[in-house]
Amino acid sequence: MARAAASVGGQLLEGSSLLEALERIREPLQILREPQTGRIGVGFEAGGLECMGMLPAAYPEWLGDRAFTETHRLRFPYVAGEMANGIATVEMVQAMARAGMLGFFGAAGLPLPRVEAAVAELSRTLGDQFSWGVNLIHSPADLRAEEETAALLVRSGVRCISASAFMSLTPALVRCSASGLSKDAYGAIVRRHQLFAKISRPEVAEELMSPAPVAILQQLVSRGELTAAEAELARQVPVAEDVTVEADSGGHTDNRPLGALFPTIAAIRDRLQRKYGYARGIRLGAAGGLGTPASVASAFSLGAAYVLTGSINQAAVESGLSAEGKRLLAQAGIADVIMAPAADMFELGVKVQVLRRGTMFGVRALRLYEVYLEHESLEAMPAEVRERLERETLGVSCEAAWQEVQRYFQQRDPAELERAFADPHHKMALVFRWYLGLASRWAINGDLQRRPDYQIWCGPAMGAFNTWTKGSFLETPENRSVVQIALNLLEGAAVIARAQQIRSFGVPLPAAAFSFAPRQFS
Repeated sequence: MARAAASVGGQLLEGSSLLEALERIREPLQILREPQTGRIGVGFEAGGLECMGMLPAAYPEWLGDRAFTETHRLRFPYVAGEMANGIATVEMVQAMARAGMLGFFGAAGLPLPRVEAAVAELSRTLGDQFSWGVNLIHSPADLRAEEETAALLVRSGVRCISASAFMSLTPALVRCSASGLSKDAYGAIVRRHQLFAKISRPEVAEELMSPAPVAILQQLVSRGELTAAEAELARQVPVAEDVTVEADSGGHTDNRPLGALFPTIAAIRDRLQRKYGYARGIRLGAAGGLGTPASVASAFSLGAAYVLTGSINQAAVESGLSAEGKRLLAQAGIADVIMAPAADMFELGVKVQVLRRGTMFGVRALRLYEVYLEHESLEAMPAEVRERLERETLGVSCEAAWQEVQRYFQQRDPAELERAFADPHHKMALVFRWYLGLASRWAINGDLQRRPDYQIWCGPAMGAFNTWTKGSFLETPENRSVVQIALNLLEGAAVIARAQQIRSFGVPLPAAAFSFAPRQFS
């Protein structure tokens, strides 16, 4: 077998010199052959060696689709996802924007005034000079909140909107997509709002990559939320032109592997583009399980226009998660996760992926759902079951929790209380959702008394990230800035992508060529 080598000044070099050469991705690289021995290697100068091929300079900025970075005025094809309850903070979005990347504020689960304040702050500090966005999450248990958030984003002119957890199209989602549609001087349709749709199911992808249904458009026109002209243009474009294919991830997830899911969604995209003849192509991004340079490189090799990270950013210094929550994340391995009932879709049996190590939330939440299925009401629970739930999970009596639920819904949505009074099973669900909802806030606020109940959304990527960063400056939570995380992932992905190119020429490379050690970027 030929030995791996690199050339400097006409000489093939090996070992550490080869690895150093591979990381000089911003310089053209030659594939060289030594005539006397037949050894093949790489180098920057041929000298007296035979040049068998040339690789141009490569940059992390070029890993994705240029149309993506140009459309959204970004330097890098990289997005920091919208972790709910404000875990993806204003500060995180600002840091991403100023680094030439895109960040989404985690509006899900927050009261409207808090979201409004965040939008105002981002508009003031970033304005139109940078690209930034805000999340719109599907809220089947509180459709009014979904409608109000959509109205705020449209009214405030938020340019990038990330839609998550949608199982089908809703008027609020279509409104965000179609509001402000117009034509430029050349007849091309122009979007005022760029909708990013996060999906993991083919049937949902089909709806989001098709034009909006006429029935929903007519409903919005009749309500005065769209003009007739906007509705007509919406029939000529997909609901979303940026679709994020979300594989096994933290939070809402279907636990699908990216290698199987991405090509499936890409095939649907290609079919729909042929069917509707869109003037612009639909860009597919990749998310879920992206915690190392190798995983990011693999996502781009699948054809991703951009990558989106989530779990790992919760560990960043800009994240809204408490210091104790970040410490727990820093200890996670790839198997330290568990599926648990989702607070926002509890009755539907929908689950979210959360951290298991260091917290009992996952096990306790699963027990709540079992009790919900086994009993028709709080009163119907056997005394020993009720007492154990109150002692080990709720931390308060069911009656005390119900009082808290009533105070919340009296202000937010009295109709929920009317339903609960008429349906004891729904009352039970609301009490259990009280615990599920507060568990994430205990983790955000760092409530040490409720530490065993922390709900921290987390996927296997967090464990992979911890393994990769062990022994480096990124191992320490205090050094994990969202931008340093992103730059290291992108740089490493570019190095690994180049190593694969070199190997395709028949150059044998050591295993170390496909790893990248974190380093600080200025």
